[in-house]
Amino acid sequence: MVNLPLHAAMVPGFPLLGALVIAALRGKLKGNAAGMLATTMIGLSFVVSVIMFMHTHAEDGPQVVNFFDWIHIGGMDVPFALQIDALSLTMMLIVTGVGTLIHLYSIGYMHDDARVSTFFACLNLFTFAMLLLVMGANFVMTFIGWEGVGLCSYLLIGFWYTKPAYNYAARKAFVMNRIGDVGFVLALALLFSRLGTLNYVEVFDRAGSLSVEMVTVVTLLLFVGAIGKSAQLPLFTWLPDAMAGPTPVSALIHAATMVTAGIFLLVRSSALFSLAPFTQDVVLWTGLITALLTASIGVFQNDIKKVLAYSTVSQLGLMFVALGLGAYSAAMFHVTTHAFFKALLFLGAGSVIHALGGEQDIRKMGGLKGVTKITYVTFLIGTLAIAGIPGFSGFFSKDAILMAAYQEHPMLYAATMAVSLLTVFYMFRLLFLTFFGTYRGHAHAHESPLVMTVPLMVLAVLSVAGGLLNLPHLFGGHEPMKHYLETAAEGIAGEHNYLSASTEWILMAVTVGLILLTILLAYNRFVKKTTLDPEPEEMSIFSRLIARKWMVDELYAFLWERPYGWLSTQFYGILERKVMVPITLGAGRWTQKAGKAARMLQNGNMSFYLFGMVVGIVVFLMITLYGG
Repeated sequence: MVNLPLHAAMVPGFPLLGALVIAALRGKLKGNAAGMLATTMIGLSFVVSVIMFMHTHAEDGPQVVNFFDWIHIGGMDVPFALQIDALSLTMMLIVTGVGTLIHLYSIGYMHDDARVSTFFACLNLFTFAMLLLVMGANFVMTFIGWEGVGLCSYLLIGFWYTKPAYNYAARKAFVMNRIGDVGFVLALALLFSRLGTLNYVEVFDRAGSLSVEMVTVVTLLLFVGAIGKSAQLPLFTWLPDAMAGPTPVSALIHAATMVTAGIFLLVRSSALFSLAPFTQDVVLWTGLITALLTASIGVFQNDIKKVLAYSTVSQLGLMFVALGLGAYSAAMFHVTTHAFFKALLFLGAGSVIHALGGEQDIRKMGGLKGVTKITYVTFLIGTLAIAGIPGFSGFFSKDAILMAAYQEHPMLYAATMAVSLLTVFYMFRLLFLTFFGTYRGHAHAHESPLVMTVPLMVLAVLSVAGGLLNLPHLFGGHEPMKHYLETAAEGIAGEHNYLSASTEWILMAVTVGLILLTILLAYNRFVKKTTLDPEPEEMSIFSRLIARKWMVDELYAFLWERPYGWLSTQFYGILERKVMVPITLGAGRWTQKAGKAARMLQNGNMSFYLFGMVVGIVVFLMITLYGG
């Protein structure tokens, strides 16, 4: 039997307690104590989440636990409340399950870091904020968690703060997320002004009373928030730079926490988005353009973590394509499988970096499959999963998105297929250059310790078996995840598949055939010929443009950073130096002069004092006698 208020409080409560205890005992925890404590706390949250999942029935609908009245201003009443339903439980299991494995891995990865206690305190706090985000019963609770993961990402991306580039990456992530947050806040203000509430159940019940124009504006603003958090155009450039943080942070941000927040927000708000077809089109095209753009960039990256970073942005783009098509269950299915194989790939990349003493350039790797066997096998499984090889989890979830795209229009299917094939190419390029051929580096390679390889093996199993969570009818399944989520997201209940079984089989055969050809192309180029990418000066103009990340950062520098810097300089030169500084210094000088003048009244001369008293008395009498 589940005590819902107690168990609901325990899930985010354990990591919060862990963060506070580790922070309080930061200087006293020795060895792996901080890591063990942090991992235990997340593990306990996972256990409680599993218990709640097993004893909570999705068909009962959302269950809201009100702990206390939190904000009560005028007509605004926001309780501190958590909502337990199929969607929140799914996210709770992903965040705590994958998060536990990342915490365990971090014990080995961060073993020699001098600030390991601070790291684990921030990691626990990060997980707490994400749990608050997905469990909140109203938009305000979600927004608090939303801001919490933004703050923690800043702390963790810039964890090695002695390096200026890492500080810049942290600031960039923080600022770009704040831009998106403006849209989120404006959406909440509009919702409250029209509906008088921000509680999910009440908002979605009253959504039908809003005009189409108002729903469109609100959903567009919510999507702006999602663009920032889930790194879509035009706010995607912070995510690749976030690789400055320790690799476990990259895994946590890219797999289990921050970047999935935007997807979650749109699925949670599907009752609103289903009423705004224009917004859905915007979501669709934004996701598609982002996916194509960043997948092409991934082909030219040489930093092992940057390849995976652009892969994440591209995969998120595919999820937004699914959301724009109204295929909410496909998006959530891909969120789940992506959490498994992307965490596996990032932790595998960390294992490679650990094995090579910090090296991240794949051109200086090669031949590692014979040295780091566990890392190689698990990384291979992750690559097969993200490539969409039949039998692996990514095959089923990505295929669901491709089928939804074909159902909308064959050209949309072709575009999403292009994203998938680019993913296959750059992921196998990464695999082949890292693990095949001869070793091109200088460090003595070695396998990572058991505390790092065990999470890899668990995630490898999940990357294979994850497809069973929503096995389609075509393979004898009943899409259990879709049916489970129907009670929590109104948009899922309205999904329909109009494709015949024969059409699906043909499309699937085409997909698999093209994937295998792409793998063969990558193998021929990077294994048989051992071809490394040409130097920039040897590339075509188009290739150089892609290798320079489509010059998006340069465009932002031209449109925003430089004008803002020039404006700041002008303000400093004119307003600050020529106006504010003289006023400030002048006020000081006048104060000094007034003080000197006042000091003259205290000169020690009794005659002067008597004269002053007489003058004062005379003035007082004159005011008294003639003032009226």
